[in-house]
Amino acid sequence: MPTNARERLLTTADDLFYAEGIRAVGVERILSVSGVGRASFYRHFPSKDDLVVAVLRRRDEAWRAWLAQRVDALGGQPLNVFDALAERFARADFRGCAFINTMVEAADPASSAHRAAAEHKERVTDYVADLLDDRAELAGSFVLLMDGAIVTAVRERSTAPAHHARAVAEALLNTFQGAKSGLS
Repeated sequence: MPTNARERLLTTADDLFYAEGIRAVGVERILSVSGVGRASFYRHFPSKDDLVVAVLRRRDEAWRAWLAQRVDALGGQPLNVFDALAERFARADFRGCAFINTMVEAADPASSAHRAAAEHKERVTDYVADLLDDRAELAGSFVLLMDGAIVTAVRERSTAPAHHARAVAEALLNTFQGAKSGLS
């Protein structure tokens, strides 16, 4: 565990929020597990909401770096996002998407946590659009399939939703490419 109090708080909160949910985990629990004192907590984070946003921003950077690395390792093609997701779904600690979970828990779109989670989804969409050679119209559909696969994988406890979403995305990509070549 990190020795820096801020890092211990972030790591502990990230682990607990992902495993149990943001609302279910109070500041007292975070302090107890992290071994950080209350005064130190409030020096780093004026409120639990500030900690939640910091956790989400850190997780966003780590998750997008992971996705880019895995997609590159798997072939660097747009459909490889689904292969990467299948790997994630196979993990014993998989509990869905921390950002979707946050948007469900912090349902108010004006809340800072909801906004941070929505910003993550926008950045993922931008990344997918880059993979698709800036075809934003397809990127939104790919992210819709990714999110649907994530939620379905939580329900089914299976990697199958990633493979199904990949097949649908491939058909969509082929249809789009066919339509483009028909216009030429």
